[in-house]
Amino acid sequence: MDASAARTAKGRATRARIVAAAADLMVERGVAVTSLDDVRARTGVSKSQLYHYFADKDDLVDAVIASTVDEVLESQPQLADLSSWSAISEWLDDLVAFRVERRGRGGCPIGGLASELADRREEARLELAEAYSRWEEPLRRGLEAMRRRGELRAEADPDRLATATMASIQGGLLLTKTRRDPQQMRIAVDAAYAYLRSFA
Repeated sequence: MDASAARTAKGRATRARIVAAAADLMVERGVAVTSLDDVRARTGVSKSQLYHYFADKDDLVDAVIASTVDEVLESQPQLADLSSWSAISEWLDDLVAFRVERRGRGGCPIGGLASELADRREEARLELAEAYSRWEEPLRRGLEAMRRRGELRAEADPDRLATATMASIQGGLLLTKTRRDPQQMRIAVDAAYAYLRSFA
């Protein structure tokens, strides 16, 4: 690796470390309470380093949103193909299993950011709305494929079904976090799956 490549790799690693620390702080304390000084203290970077990578707090928050969305989606490999009932069922089961593993703690990282930012900053709201669209897209695509194959009724609307499923997931995550009971997620996704199957 030449010197310039090493510097670039080091820079990417530093930026990623700042974003990860900021994301952790924003989950722990909230976005509004987390300051750039808090991020500096957590990472040990200088003020000039921080401003080398991020123009201001909003710029850092945008990076946290992008990183969080990627992490949430990448943690769900089933999203690669949701074009069968068994694939959809396995995806939903895995969402429940993760809540069981976490003992009901945590909630949805995207939902947490949305609850804080959607009414405070329009750019962040739009980014988070797009995040939900990206999350719904694999299911919408899968349902369209199933409709073409005749496994879903012709009048079924994949867009509406995907959004209804996302609403169930988000509600299940919030109730699970609040009640510390993964069974809340099970109830929510079972209801979503039953609704989807009603269009089979």
